[in-house]
Amino acid sequence: MTVHLLPWDTNRNLAAEANRLYDAAGTFSGIEKGDLVAIKLHVGELGNPYYVQPFFVHDIVRRVKELGAKPFLTDSNTYYLAQRHNAYDHMQTALMNGFNMAPFIVADGLKSENFQTLKTRGILSEIEVSGVIAEADAMIVVSHCKGHELSGFGGAIKNLAMGCTSQAGKLRQHRAIGLKIDESKCTACGKCREACAYNLPEIIEGKARNTSVKCMRCPICKAVCPVEAISFTDKPNLSLALASAAYGVLSTFKPGKVSYVSFAKDIAQYCDCAPTPGDVVMKDVGIFASDSCVSADAAFLNSIDYSRFNRDYEVDCMLQVEEAKKLGIQGTLKPKVAVLG
Repeated sequence: MTVHLLPWDTNRNLAAEANRLYDAAGTFSGIEKGDLVAIKLHVGELGNPYYVQPFFVHDIVRRVKELGAKPFLTDSNTYYLAQRHNAYDHMQTALMNGFNMAPFIVADGLKSENFQTLKTRGILSEIEVSGVIAEADAMIVVSHCKGHELSGFGGAIKNLAMGCTSQAGKLRQHRAIGLKIDESKCTACGKCREACAYNLPEIIEGKARNTSVKCMRCPICKAVCPVEAISFTDKPNLSLALASAAYGVLSTFKPGKVSYVSFAKDIAQYCDCAPTPGDVVMKDVGIFASDSCVSADAAFLNSIDYSRFNRDYEVDCMLQVEEAKKLGIQGTLKPKVAVLG
C-alpha cells in the first residue's frame, strides 16, 4: 500500500501541488455524484495557531463540488468545557478560525445528543458514533499530526476515534485509563479541584478522592498537584481505545468511501484541543494522502523521530497504529511512500 507525500517546501506553490497530491493518491476516487461528503477536520481551539490552514480545506471542498457531490465541514463537540463544547460555540469557533467555505454541521448535535451506539472490536465493546458521521455517504479525514500527552501523538486514527464520536464516546475512550491518587502524599490542598472544570476530584475526609464517573482522565489535575500525588494507570489503554473507536466509526462507511489527508506541519508538543499547544518540536514534513488511516499514521511516524514523544509521554506512539491494524483496519505499518516530485 502506497502513501503519497508532498514535502513541505515553501519554494513550491503548496496549494497547487496539493491538488497534484490528491490526484496521485486518488483522494476523491470514492466520491459519487450526489454523495453527502463529510470533510472531517479539527477547526482548532480558539487561540491555537496550529490547525490546518483553511485555504487547503477550501480547495478540498471545491474538488468535491466539481464531482457533483455535497461537501460539508464537520467535527464533534468536546467533552471538556471550552470553546467547542456545544454546537453554537463550536460553529462560532469554526467561523473565527476561517472555516466558512462550506456548511459546518456539528456531527453530534447541539449538546452531543445525536449519536448511534455501535458494536466495535478490541478493548471497547461499543462506541457512540456521532450521528452525522454515521449517516454521511463518504468522508475525507483532514488531520493535523502533533503530540498528545495521553496517546503519544494524534493523527488520522485519533481524528476518527475522538473527532467522530459524541461526548459519551470520548468519555468512554478516556476512561480506559485509570487515575490514581496516593493518599499518603495528598494534603487536600484542593488545587486539583480548582483546576478542573468539573470540580474534580472530590475532597472526602481530608483527602482527594477520584470517584466521579465524569472524570475524563485529562492531565490537568495531575499537572497542578504540588506533591505529585496523582498518576495515571494503564495509560496504553487509551491508544487501544482509539483504535477500537476508529474501527466502529469506519464500520458505518462502505469500502472505499473514506480517504485521508494528514498535515505534518507545525508538529507541536500538544494537541489542537488546547489554546496553548506548546512549542513546535519537529521539522515540518509535508502532507500525506492515503486511503488508509493505518498507513497514513505509520508513514508520518516513520518520517520523524517519535522517540521524543514516547519518552515525554511514556507511551508508544505506534501502539494505536498497530492495534488498528490488528483489529482489521486496512493498511500497513511500513507503507511505501511516494514523494511528489
